[in-house]
Amino acid sequence: MTGQIVKRGENTWYIRIFLGRDANGKRKYYNKTIHCTKKDAQKFLTAKTREKDLGVFVEPAAMPLNEFLDRWLSDVAKNKLRARTFDNYESLLNSHIRAKLGAKRLSDIQSYEVQKLYNDMKKAGYSPKTIRHAHNVLSSALKQAVKWKMLMQNPCDICELPRSEKAEMMYFTPEETTKFLDAAKDDKYFPAFLLAIETGMRPEEYLGLQWKDVDFDNKTLSVRRALVVKKGGGFIFTEPKTKKSRRSIPISNSLIDALKAHRRNQLEERMKLGASYQIFDLVFASEIGTPLLHGNLLRRHFKPIRDKAGLPKIRLYDLRHTTATLLLSAGENPKVVSERLGHASIVLTLDTYSHVLPTMQKTATDKIEKLMFGT
Repeated sequence: MTGQIVKRGENTWYIRIFLGRDANGKRKYYNKTIHCTKKDAQKFLTAKTREKDLGVFVEPAAMPLNEFLDRWLSDVAKNKLRARTFDNYESLLNSHIRAKLGAKRLSDIQSYEVQKLYNDMKKAGYSPKTIRHAHNVLSSALKQAVKWKMLMQNPCDICELPRSEKAEMMYFTPEETTKFLDAAKDDKYFPAFLLAIETGMRPEEYLGLQWKDVDFDNKTLSVRRALVVKKGGGFIFTEPKTKKSRRSIPISNSLIDALKAHRRNQLEERMKLGASYQIFDLVFASEIGTPLLHGNLLRRHFKPIRDKAGLPKIRLYDLRHTTATLLLSAGENPKVVSERLGHASIVLTLDTYSHVLPTMQKTATDKIEKLMFGT
């Protein structure tokens, strides 16, 4: 007999199903106590026995969710995610998932509990974007549990998520860009801001830029790596975000002049410090040659310049959005802009900068009218 039902009380039944023997010859059983009528208990036993016969039965995992998440992070996530993405995953799990669900057995987690977690996050004021990110991380982990036959199905699959809210795009207008660069011209890292606006590079890309990546003769620079600050301190250089992120970008004479002057100043600092200067060949480095951290560039240089000039409170990253918006507004081909930014596809470029499209469509209408009627 592969299964049996034992009465344990009023409408309480103990289900026991023989699963076979383990590697040591020891008998294995599936045991579960359920509360229902005898008829429903029999239906449950029949369903589980049929799953076993069909080879789709999943033995419930007794380990707590926290233990499983630790295993998933070390065995799966760490091997396929970039360092910064991995840190973000770990942070989301620690901040939102573990405290509420971590102590529960993996096999006991129900969809309504996950839904309640998302609802509580919304009540606490977290944005739809944060809730969706937390969902994606938890869902990815539990999807792996299904693959490992630790769960029959992913409880995240049927949860309702808040509607995405597209954040308002922030950027400098042409006039504001000129005003910002004029206010930044005496700052030590003026060349970094000029490069950011001209090339549209991500902060981690230009902070990871080395002098060997700059070709003054051919007036180009190559994006080959990104600077990532490790959780708990330290830094590493990683591959750029996507395959398309590895790219070559033409640079102007103005930027070349600024970079050459910056290099002279950097060499003077290096000579003054002598052996104390750490050589990483970085274009934008700290006073002792170590990587210039995003937070330091933001707080000590970008924000003071921006605020002193009375400009909108955009982020350092928004200089990248400024590049794209200015180029598209000036009628540049979206394909060219997409390649400059290192986007995975032109679709991402057009979707991200859809606020520019109405102006572009008006220009297109004017052009077609001129071609048709010569006016």
